[in-house]
Amino acid sequence: MATREQGKTGAGAPRRGLLRFLPILALAAALALAYALGLERWLQLDVLAEEARAFGAFVDRHPVLAPLAYVGAYAAAVAISIPGASLMTVLGGFAFGWLYGGLLTVAAATLGATTLFLAARTSLGAWLAASGGPRLQRLREGFAANAFSYLLFLRLAPVFPFWLVNLAPALFGMRLLPFVAATALGIVPGTFAYAYVGEGLEALVDAGGPLLPPKLVAAFALLALLALVPALLRRVRNRRAEEHRAASADV
Repeated sequence: MATREQGKTGAGAPRRGLLRFLPILALAAALALAYALGLERWLQLDVLAEEARAFGAFVDRHPVLAPLAYVGAYAAAVAISIPGASLMTVLGGFAFGWLYGGLLTVAAATLGATTLFLAARTSLGAWLAASGGPRLQRLREGFAANAFSYLLFLRLAPVFPFWLVNLAPALFGMRLLPFVAATALGIVPGTFAYAYVGEGLEALVDAGGPLLPPKLVAAFALLALLALVPALLRRVRNRRAEEHRAASADV
């Protein structure tokens, strides 16, 4: 009996060991996909403007393939922490419209963030933690207090790099589903604001378009409002902390 159970355990151990490397393989595949698609070119503003028309034509010709390619490339960029996601979000808004492009971007960014989150739970965790440095430790207390609320705050008010906020929850023991939910919810405002910028750029790309079309003006106004979010959220968090300390002192 004991021998049979040991045999089952021994057979399952290699399988579990292999599963631990799946996120690492996903990261490697994401890196290969990024370079195969020439992703680094799309992260330059001049190239973005130059290729906008061509990408729009590609979307028109391939209504199914184009969204899949966009989601795959965006998720790969997030997973391997290539800077420039905001420019890709603008491109998505230009090519697909602010609503559809925003939804695609939220899905892609969440997928890429989840890939890095899972990779941090494997043997890569120690190496990734070292790359985070002292900034990573500054996040520990917040995740220990209330992981979901703190991650939602960090997504709404991006005071830390996106890749670092993907890494910290995994290293500090946050569960997968709350991570996915807080990420998807928290990135919605900024994502749709940049996608709206992309839709507004269409008038600039078209010949004879106004220098500042109404959609572009509205998008920049929305981004200006979003810039105030970190200060407002910090004030709310500080007030709650003071109330909590006062209540504890009364007890």
